[in-house]
Amino acid sequence: MRHVIAIVSAAAVMMGVLAPTGAFASDAFYPKGDGNKANGEKIFKEGKGDVPACMTCHGEDGSGNDDMGTPRIAGQFFTFLLKQLEDFASDKRTDTTMFVMNANAKGLSPQDRRDVATYLAARKIDFKGSDLKALEANGQAVGLEFKGRALVEFGSPQRNDGFPNSLGSKGPGAPACKSCHGYAGGGAPPVYPMIGKQRYVYLVNQLKKWREGSRANDPLGQMQAVARKLSDEDIHNAAAYLTGANELTMGNSRTPYDHRFDEHKK
Repeated sequence: MRHVIAIVSAAAVMMGVLAPTGAFASDAFYPKGDGNKANGEKIFKEGKGDVPACMTCHGEDGSGNDDMGTPRIAGQFFTFLLKQLEDFASDKRTDTTMFVMNANAKGLSPQDRRDVATYLAARKIDFKGSDLKALEANGQAVGLEFKGRALVEFGSPQRNDGFPNSLGSKGPGAPACKSCHGYAGGGAPPVYPMIGKQRYVYLVNQLKKWREGSRANDPLGQMQAVARKLSDEDIHNAAAYLTGANELTMGNSRTPYDHRFDEHKK
């Protein structure tokens, strides 16, 4: 009996990490913000004091902007949004893209930050991902989606960070992004954010920042360790897949009545 309980418990833990976004409808897995959404919306659209409106850089719908390198924040998990705002406010994370987030976060009260995170987490948008063809036409290096999917879903045993392990060999390989961020980058709250349907330029920039160490506010240094194993090509490929990743599986194209063993056909 103990063995069965252990197996069930382990399976529950893995489901919490690997299950797609739709599995987190329960507040137990998908904590919702308890802030004032109305105040959060007002700050997002109008700003507060010296803090400009969030939509100035992140877009009216919160989907971000590739030209500015800003991320999609609408629909992101509350706990992650709040952590980033708090990290910017305390300088645990430094904005090296637009150079404004630290000042903006400090310009808001702790309650304001909670309100903004609450509003954004509840804001659902139909964002299809970055326009890779347009980015490539403008000179942006764009990766190959099919190679990116292999890295995201399966990882690569060949990638290593160049540092010998205890056995003297270099490695281990790069783990699948899916291991922490779920299928198609759908996220696994409260710790791991949604990275699927995120802006391409933002994904590329952040992976490079994790790799070089200019961003270091990840739990247990996990993202830094993974990013050090990735080349520029790997990063471009992973970002190309993630920005347009379909959060739903293809599923079975057959209906029950189409199955060749179906009793109804006899």
